[in-house]
Amino acid sequence: MRARRLVPIAAVAVLGVTVLSGCRTDPAVAAYVGDHRITESAVDQVLDDLRQHGAGASADPSAAPQQVAELPTRAQVVSTLVLREACQRVAAEKGYQATNQIPAEQAAQQLGLPAGTAYPRQVAELYSCLSGLPVPAPQPPSAQELTDLVAAGKAAGVIPAQVSTQEAASQLDGDQLRGALAQKRGLADAIKDADITVNPRYRPLDFPLLSFTGDTPAVSVPLGDADSGAVTDLPVTAQPVAPAA
Repeated sequence: MRARRLVPIAAVAVLGVTVLSGCRTDPAVAAYVGDHRITESAVDQVLDDLRQHGAGASADPSAAPQQVAELPTRAQVVSTLVLREACQRVAAEKGYQATNQIPAEQAAQQLGLPAGTAYPRQVAELYSCLSGLPVPAPQPPSAQELTDLVAAGKAAGVIPAQVSTQEAASQLDGDQLRGALAQKRGLADAIKDADITVNPRYRPLDFPLLSFTGDTPAVSVPLGDADSGAVTDLPVTAQPVAPAA
């Protein structure tokens, strides 16, 4: 699976802190991948590292917002750490080799974050790993996939409300969308046995593969157990759809 471009991971709604299901009940753990724990402390360390290197703040009060490196959300960090761990485990088990090694410096530049910090390196490792996973052949999207995609675009304000689903779908369907849906199927199949459990604080947790302009997720792969409430089927950048003349 080739990383087309690095896109910021979508912010995920915080639903409140409750205990995890089954024996995975430690509220200090953000997520489990097999026997591996991604702790809240580890998430704190990633964000603290970025803050200490100037992300999320500017010493110059007159600096424009676009000049200030924006911190990822906690959910973005958790999503990255979960999928990186799951991908690396699958790659080791199946013998998959990365076909595109992403330098940490490139990830830092594209994310707009300080080089030398842990998070860009973790993102680079994730995308490098994803490049080695098999991807099924692209297929035309189903009617339901197109309906969900258009609904997500309208909810985000990217697709005007007056544009019909059929009209929008005809403009959105193409190689880019079909490739992202193929990536979603391949990635979902690769990690289906990764035994991922997500703290309810971060559910639903998803990893975006294709985003509308403005980084609103268009195609995402869900992360988490099917019975945990962590799995959703959300509908790398689709352009706004204009009404027909």
